Amino acid sequence: MKKIKILSGIVIIAGLLLMNSCKERFMEITPNGSLDQTVLASYEGVDGLLIGAYSLLDGVTSSFGWQSATSGWVYGSIRALEADKGTDAGDQPDINPIQTFSETATNPYLNVKWRAVYEGIARCNSTIVTAAKAKDAGTITEDEYNSFIAQARALRGFYHLEAYRLWADRTSGMYVPYVDENTDPKTVTNTEDIRDKIIEDLMAGTQLPNDMKQVGRFNKTVSEVFLAKAYMQMYNDYAKALPLLADAEANGTNPAGQKAELDPLYGEIFDIEKRNGVESIYTVQYSVNDGSGGWNGGWGEVLNFPYKSGASPGGCCGFFQPTQDFVNAFRTDPNGLPYLDNSYNDEEVTNDEGLTPDDAFTPYAGRLDPRLDWSVGRRSIPFWDWGPMTGSDWIRDQSYAGPYVGKKQVYKKSQEGTYTEVGNWTSGWTANGYRMIRYADVLLLKAECEAMLNQDDRGMGEVNAVRQRAANPEGFVKNPDGTDAANYVIGLYPASQFDNTADAMTAIRFERRLELGLEGHRYYDMQRWNGQNGYDMVAELNRILTHEKSMPWGNALYGDATVGPEDVNFPIPQRQIDLSNGNLVQNR
Repeated sequence: MKKIKILSGIVIIAGLLLMNSCKERFMEITPNGSLDQTVLASYEGVDGLLIGAYSLLDGVTSSFGWQSATSGWVYGSIRALEADKGTDAGDQPDINPIQTFSETATNPYLNVKWRAVYEGIARCNSTIVTAAKAKDAGTITEDEYNSFIAQARALRGFYHLEAYRLWADRTSGMYVPYVDENTDPKTVTNTEDIRDKIIEDLMAGTQLPNDMKQVGRFNKTVSEVFLAKAYMQMYNDYAKALPLLADAEANGTNPAGQKAELDPLYGEIFDIEKRNGVESIYTVQYSVNDGSGGWNGGWGEVLNFPYKSGASPGGCCGFFQPTQDFVNAFRTDPNGLPYLDNSYNDEEVTNDEGLTPDDAFTPYAGRLDPRLDWSVGRRSIPFWDWGPMTGSDWIRDQSYAGPYVGKKQVYKKSQEGTYTEVGNWTSGWTANGYRMIRYADVLLLKAECEAMLNQDDRGMGEVNAVRQRAANPEGFVKNPDGTDAANYVIGLYPASQFDNTADAMTAIRFERRLELGLEGHRYYDMQRWNGQNGYDMVAELNRILTHEKSMPWGNALYGDATVGPEDVNFPIPQRQIDLSNGNLVQNR
């Protein structure tokens, strides 16, 4: 199913119907015009509204962009210190306080993200109302109605879960508004415990078949995984999550009905041409050169490409640069295992900070997990088919944001013009959809459940399966002569590492960092783990922050930043509190 941003015909009409639309507010809006929903009470009308609800899965409309991208590069990765903002100090300055844990409720990024999430919810509600009218009118069958409702409710559950992860603080009884098709926007609050309602919505999606006939629609497996994530994130309920993840592991498919499994080669997961491959349980669909002017492409991530024009991919804008701590975490011991005691920072992976591309540079010769060079672009290492990354000429301001670039979302040189938008201000508009759920994610979530419940081998099998794939030498980044681009050494965990829950969770937490790094999961993972088995999210972020401040570029990026208990979520946008006439209460 092609994701639609610039909608024509029926979906443009549908835009007039969006319940609780949030151009400036999600709580209440005075429409410029109206159209009786019975006009759309047909299969085509309901499906058009549902497509509109799906189209917000990337967080982007003509009013929202990188501020609200669901790929989580700002909220899930920069906030977790996997990456910094990149670029220079003056570009998109509203990200600066997010990465220094000093944002306030008036930060424009937070308000845009809120509006995007609740716009998605409003579109789901419009679909549900119109589907009921179509059913009553006899223009859709019972089975069609059930499918529309299951998809719309599962999407609504996802959007509410997204809001929950950003703004809820269940320890203080502060949640986020739950808005369904019957909600009176004048009475909605954020003090009601809405977790069960989110669960019920996501549970509706588990009634869908696995083969939805169209790539891009939620199916049973997608709904099971989001339901499991909700149980884990909101309740730490591993017992309810485990059977859902076990079914996804054994029987899961992507929405096209293809059996889900690990791709044999790690790097191929991120190739645009593999975006709907066997590992993709759910990829948010992007497309380019389709008449939309790039709006159907990766608009939310368009800033996150190397800065050098012509000789590197994208040509703009130098955002989202991996941190040195993240790079160092890929160092391995003589057995090919990570330094689980966090001593990986005892030695820095060599970088070219302060050097020009013409200066001599010797890359790091120590042992590295091979997934590093599929995640991060670093000096002298081949970058897809663009040749070696040449250093500071790929960086907008190396002295401000460091020497690295992200790689996972970047296209091959041979794909430019085919999988990138032609004629726009940057070729960073790509068809490389966001891998929202990967099979490896499912395996590691299942491992976490087993470890927390002291079941089976406490997740060792799943963790080692992920590592075994990464250890396939055919999947290592290679030099032009076929030799390995770095000293890649990776091994499997012995059973002793999984003797008890605490040790198993240490390995699982680290593995999620290595496997899923820069994919927007890390901050939410840290939230979920906070307070369990001695894990302290605030202490962990401060540990990383201390190291990053010690880098030559650290002071420019982080100054005197520190992390406190209030930083485990974000403040509710003040704009939304004001518009609610006091119904919404700040969560801090």
